[in-house]
Amino acid sequence: MTQHKHKILPLLLLAFLLASCGIKKGLRELPSLEQYDTLVPQLSYNTDTLKITDQAYLYQNKQKLWELYVTGDPYQIGLKTGALTQQLYQKQETVFFAKVEEFVPSRFKQNMLVKMLKFYNRHLYRYIPAEFKTEIYGLSQYATDQFAYLGDAYHRNLYLHGAHDIGHAFQDLALVGCSSLAVWGEHTEDGGLLIGRNFDFYAGDEFAENKIIAFVKPDQGHAFMSVTWGGMTGVVSGMNLAGLTVTLNAGKSAVPLKAKTPISIVAREILQYASTIDEAIAMAQQKEVFVSESILVGSAHDKKAVIIEIGPKNFGVYDMPNVSAVICSNHFQSDAFAKDKRNLKQIEESHSQYRWDKIKEIVEEEHQLSPLKMAQLLRNTQGLNNKEIGYGNEKALNQLLAHHGIIFQPEKRLVWVSSNPYQLGAFVAYDLNAIFSNTFEEAKSYAIDSLTLPEDPFIHTKAFADYEAFRIQNRWIEHQIKNKEKIDTARLQAYQQLNPEYWLVYYRTGLYYYNQKQYQLAKEAFELALTKEVTTLNAEREIMKYLKKINRKWN
Repeated sequence: MTQHKHKILPLLLLAFLLASCGIKKGLRELPSLEQYDTLVPQLSYNTDTLKITDQAYLYQNKQKLWELYVTGDPYQIGLKTGALTQQLYQKQETVFFAKVEEFVPSRFKQNMLVKMLKFYNRHLYRYIPAEFKTEIYGLSQYATDQFAYLGDAYHRNLYLHGAHDIGHAFQDLALVGCSSLAVWGEHTEDGGLLIGRNFDFYAGDEFAENKIIAFVKPDQGHAFMSVTWGGMTGVVSGMNLAGLTVTLNAGKSAVPLKAKTPISIVAREILQYASTIDEAIAMAQQKEVFVSESILVGSAHDKKAVIIEIGPKNFGVYDMPNVSAVICSNHFQSDAFAKDKRNLKQIEESHSQYRWDKIKEIVEEEHQLSPLKMAQLLRNTQGLNNKEIGYGNEKALNQLLAHHGIIFQPEKRLVWVSSNPYQLGAFVAYDLNAIFSNTFEEAKSYAIDSLTLPEDPFIHTKAFADYEAFRIQNRWIEHQIKNKEKIDTARLQAYQQLNPEYWLVYYRTGLYYYNQKQYQLAKEAFELALTKEVTTLNAEREIMKYLKKINRKWN
């Protein structure tokens, strides 16, 4: 935790003690089911790759993506989704909370975290629309009992819907760093709207193993698709049958003292009920949120895209006239945030502006993009001017950790979703018009093989194999440094050779030698790190700080 968070933790715990009555009330609140069909769905077919219930099924395609097709009222959508995805839901919950336990290994601190989460979320139920709470309640009937100490399944699931928001508020958890692009007119091969994005929410490799492409046909509102995971009702990337798309990009936020509307629920409501950009803006403007976020909205009706920038105390829309490209990373661009100190600091110190500049560079070089060229953009691992900056560098559009990449052609109702590893596997194509003209009574995949975008050849190279080996070694090196354990010199050198253009390998080497009081070797490693593309200004300052310490020790 940063110093700022250390200061705020006692305030949160004090507020928790003062707000215990409010917490108890929030934990007692349950959605009303009176108007909904409460029949519990039964699986009529259940194998490892196909599960079927009434007008809903779950199918694993040949790219190992799970396709969920479901229809009904909110409670039935929740129940059917839960019944079909129970194993995926329980695994996802286990993986996510295991990551939390990795961050916070102390049982005492875990208990404090639970209390803090309950305090954070004490009024969450007031901000989530009733129909989505009902869906979450139905889904939560299929949760695991393993984490009952965190609360009952329903409220635990509500908390998880705020995890994206809390994760990027505490940015040093490195959960997010997304990039997205919308182009149309002169910037696309067919003149139509084309949108691509990487969703770089990282909560461990296992969290991204089982991606679900949900095709949802609710009783009210638009049918829509989204890329999601077990237990998730909110939306981070999706398109509806009206040709409206939403994708989320985190912005810089203050540490929130109280959860309000999770941004994924805002996106879900827009996706289900908006047909145009104006409708999406009107819906977002009514919401109270607890973190700052960019929502890139594309519209087949409007034939363009804008960025809705929403925060706890601010709201803006980035809609430049006479342009045919909108780029979105992790900072705000509208006039409403022009003087926002946190946003200005984000631009100066983070890797957000660098990725924005890289997208602009590619758009200007390519002139006209197609779905295939958009996939190539999302997979790009190089820096500006095609500089090699090391694999996994957060300044790259492809940080080799994305949960998914996704591409939309809204006017054609076509969408492509990436398969593992990262966004390097084949992008699988779907036509929403074809999918939602059916009743989901016949269980089959609606993937369009003829439109599939091929996997990236990079995954068959030695460089990719070295990168995967680097990730394993990086975790081990980090563990050894943290625990002040010895590392063989040859192993350090081999570690560097696995990813030689990445500044981090030299920084970690320098840190090891510094702790071992081998200051000359530490100095050489730190200086070498500075010759590479260091991810953030703060990281660069950290390296300079160690070099100054070494100079003081020598003097």
